[in-house]
Amino acid sequence: MPASPSSSAQAAREAVAERLRGLRKEAGLTIVELARRCDWHYSKTSRIENAITGPTARDIRKWCAATESQDQAQDLIARSLNAESMYKDWRHQVRNGLKQLQDGLVQFYQETANFRVYSSTVVPGLLQTEGYAAGVLTIAAGFHERPADDIAEAVRARMARSRIINDPGHHFVFLLEEPVLRFQIGDADAMAAQLGHLLSAGALPAVSLGIIPMEARERVQWPEETFHIYDDALVAVELVSASVTVNQPSEIALYSKTFERLRSMAVYGADARALIVKAIEALH
Repeated sequence: MPASPSSSAQAAREAVAERLRGLRKEAGLTIVELARRCDWHYSKTSRIENAITGPTARDIRKWCAATESQDQAQDLIARSLNAESMYKDWRHQVRNGLKQLQDGLVQFYQETANFRVYSSTVVPGLLQTEGYAAGVLTIAAGFHERPADDIAEAVRARMARSRIINDPGHHFVFLLEEPVLRFQIGDADAMAAQLGHLLSAGALPAVSLGIIPMEARERVQWPEETFHIYDDALVAVELVSASVTVNQPSEIALYSKTFERLRSMAVYGADARALIVKAIEALH
């Protein structure tokens, strides 16, 4: 099982905090003395060293100047910025609208050759139909108390982004827990269209679609949070509160191992299509 989804971000923050604490101690300064040199309250020093407050670039430069370790500043700033970017609060991400959130992924997707996507909740965005996507984004807007006036534009952006499935140079492996086929998003017609699209998408040369049956015996891996593996360079994990980015090789390896264990339980081809058809029939 991968580490707690937010652990990568917190561990990265704590690593920066530990290094800053080390610089203070190496300089022979107390918390109060460092605070005086940096011209801030000593409680701020304590919050930074305990990874409660993330330091700004200016904070780090002051800290390094106070400890006569200016040569460490740029590396620590880069590490701190990376730590803060790993945990992206959904409220912050949707602040500028749902469409902009969709547009922001286009170039990243184009640069990715191998996609591995596991979902225990909804059909992944790259496989969504227009009606299903509208249902997903409507729920998201309502949950985050955002206006729904750009949902149509966001849906169009998502549909444009999903065309990458037909572009050469990319390969996709999708794993869905069977309940995803039964969770109705939108009305019955939208759900039927979505399930029908899965039948056709699963037949595309660049796509491998696996369904993990509910009746699978002796599971070797329990259902996990939805996650995406992009090449072997980055993992994105979807939580209720945030999107977590994992880029530590050791943690990426854990998600890859988890993906393979989940994949070993999935059915493909005719067996996968039979489960999708069964879900379509259950709508009527």
